[in-house]
Amino acid sequence: MRYDDFRRSDNIDDRRDEEGGGGGGGGGFGFPMGGGGLGIGTIIVLGLIGWAVGIDPRLLIGGAEIISGSRESAGYEQEHRPSSSKKDGAPTDEMGDMIAGVLGEIDDRWTEIFKDSNQKYVGPRIVLFRGVTNGGRCGMANAAMGPFYCPPDKQIYLDTSFFKQVETRFRGCTGSACKFTTAYIIAHEAGHHVQNLLGILPRVTRMQEQSGSRAASNALQVKVELQADCLSGVWVNREVKRRPNFLEDGDIDAALKTASAIGDDTLQRKAGREVVPDSFTHGSAEQRKRWFMVGFQQGTVAACNTFAAERL
Repeated sequence: MRYDDFRRSDNIDDRRDEEGGGGGGGGGFGFPMGGGGLGIGTIIVLGLIGWAVGIDPRLLIGGAEIISGSRESAGYEQEHRPSSSKKDGAPTDEMGDMIAGVLGEIDDRWTEIFKDSNQKYVGPRIVLFRGVTNGGRCGMANAAMGPFYCPPDKQIYLDTSFFKQVETRFRGCTGSACKFTTAYIIAHEAGHHVQNLLGILPRVTRMQEQSGSRAASNALQVKVELQADCLSGVWVNREVKRRPNFLEDGDIDAALKTASAIGDDTLQRKAGREVVPDSFTHGSAEQRKRWFMVGFQQGTVAACNTFAAERL
């Protein structure tokens, strides 16, 4: 991925030098699923932990959702404690600079897309941290959660060590193509922000609360996540049109490899367990790859309507 000429966004709260994290606690892993829900990093980490110790990862995942849901329902919220090491603005280190560039381009392309529909787009704020920090109205943010989007605060939380783990631990990419994998993951979380602005997330939350079963709630969550994958593909499509040379050989393959590595069925198989579609919260490897490609090839929000799709 070539990003030298990307516009750097300064809508970043860099807490990576924060001492002791930001405190806090409570729910909100990824997009809240009826008060809970798990981000892609959480699914990976819990799946591998279950695999390593011989515990069904569905039990770990379900427990995490229950904990996050109960804390969210309790209305737990804590303001972020100011830190002298907190830095606002575009970071200058290599990883921070790349993230600032990706966010700037995501904001610019989605601003154009929304303008085409006579709508106004206001981008999310990214919080960079290491280890743990206060996640505002979504509670504590820690490294084990992986990247996630907090709808009430319209913020994306990123522990930047996760991107290295995708390459070295989860083998979701190799070499320079991992830069594009990082962009894909950020674009996925920005996809949740787009869903939030369009009113999709609040509607899905209400539908989940009324669903009456975990399987039905999970099915809705899968559609949310696959749509976010598709919306990340829409951004890539628009970016390629703006900058034809922005992609390098192997970039798309890297994104598809990452999508496959974090598919629910892949994680369940790695854990040596039966694949149970009713327990999926993010979609299968094949689904995640296919919906990213739908967005990438068609480049429209309308193409990403997973809720009306005959086939996921």
